[in-house]
Amino acid sequence: MHELGVIIEVVRTVEKIVAGQNLKKIESLTLQIGKLSSVVPEYIEKSYPVAVDGTILQDTRLIIDVLPANGMCRECGHVYDIVDCEKVCPCCKAQNYEILGGREFFIKEISAC
Repeated sequence: MHELGVIIEVVRTVEKIVAGQNLKKIESLTLQIGKLSSVVPEYIEKSYPVAVDGTILQDTRLIIDVLPANGMCRECGHVYDIVDCEKVCPCCKAQNYEILGGREFFIKEISAC
């Protein structure tokens, strides 16, 4: 489970941002994780309490936005979630697509009070 290492690095990054902005209290941290990324949102949620223990993020709420695995059908041009549709275009039933998104892993928002 590499998610613990990933979330520890996120915490380090957020701590640098918080220090640079002179923020004193953080309410929540929002991450965007694509369905095609190598990071499993559930494991991030489970690792979060351990990673933030003793840091400025200790009492924060973690919010995860899961981004769709968007692909565009090369046959008909329809954009669809290739994971939800099991790689089959819902319009023309082709399995020929170009990945448009879903590999992302971003810090979307640090909410301070």
